[in-house]
Amino acid sequence: MAFLRLFLLSRQPATGFMAMGLMWGGFAALVPVFRERIEVSDGTFGAMLAASAGGLLVAMLLAPRFDAGSRGRSMQIAAIGLAGAFLLIGWATTPLAFVLALVAAAFAAGTFDVVMNARVSELESRHRRSLMNFAHAMFSLAYGAGAFATGLAREAGWGPLEVFLALGAVVVLLALSLRMTPEAPLDGAPAKVALPWAVIVPGGLFVLIAFQAEASVEAWSALHIERSLGGRAVEGAFGPTMLGLTMAAGRFAGQALAERIGERRLLTWAIVVSASGTLVAAGAPSEPVAYLGFGIVGLGISVLAPTALAMVGTRVGPGPRAFAISRVAAIGFSAFFIGPAVMGGVSELFGLRVAFAFVGVLLLMAFVPLAVLVRQPKRLVAT
Repeated sequence: MAFLRLFLLSRQPATGFMAMGLMWGGFAALVPVFRERIEVSDGTFGAMLAASAGGLLVAMLLAPRFDAGSRGRSMQIAAIGLAGAFLLIGWATTPLAFVLALVAAAFAAGTFDVVMNARVSELESRHRRSLMNFAHAMFSLAYGAGAFATGLAREAGWGPLEVFLALGAVVVLLALSLRMTPEAPLDGAPAKVALPWAVIVPGGLFVLIAFQAEASVEAWSALHIERSLGGRAVEGAFGPTMLGLTMAAGRFAGQALAERIGERRLLTWAIVVSASGTLVAAGAPSEPVAYLGFGIVGLGISVLAPTALAMVGTRVGPGPRAFAISRVAAIGFSAFFIGPAVMGGVSELFGLRVAFAFVGVLLLMAFVPLAVLVRQPKRLVAT
């Protein structure tokens, strides 16, 4: 019943997060295929992922105006655009085509992510309920399902285009239910109200680190299992599947834990747990141990970004809240392209095992922006 109540309160953005999760889960399980198809090194492949961040930067600039002018259809349009962009990725067979398709996917995903997080923040304010962990849990649940289904499809001989056609059809159907009129457009922050950069900057940096670690494990876990440990396609796909499922479980639990032990304590333990999981995955001598490591990472990392976004929402006034959330989410989302690129460079120089250990070190650096963020006073207490 609690799950149903939370879903009903956040139905439209939660469904949007599911649509996003399906597509990125499928992409994660197909990374070994893309890596082999375009025939580039780990470092080059990572750099290609980073190059696509250009689409994200444009999305950050245009998302507020797009949201204000879409008359409540911003999530619908972004979801359909995302499905179309992933079809382009499925068609790409050359490095240039792959990068251009990733730019399109980054633009659609960046816009979608900013708008969805703003809608969740508005719903939290309206209902005085914490909903961010739940909404992100729906992404993780769908991400795990998308990755696992893609692994099975690969075993059956499906290629990227067939996979993205199937997943895209589901996303288009989900998009029919995503119309939602915003309470305040993202560009509607009052001109006379000082923007809360003392909250936006540390919140954005914390979410950036959290998403960078998440993106690194998502993009390279299947390749780690298939290359480092000799796993088959479905076994490789189970790496991101395990990450997605444990992240979903952690985010559902995070709803209650944040209220019981407090946000700061929750995030402290989450950083330690997720960093430990990366070390287990890095040193795994077999596939089951790697799955265990990815599961530990998922449990710990699951609550980092959504809890930080919720903390930002409680530390800004009602006027600039949606604007602040959109900026923090946009800063953090860039990590989904920076993270894999860094992983690719470290992997090419030192190997995938060292690259995963590097992610653990990066996670420990999140304590710095967290210390700054918790010092900011709350202006709205979500219950």
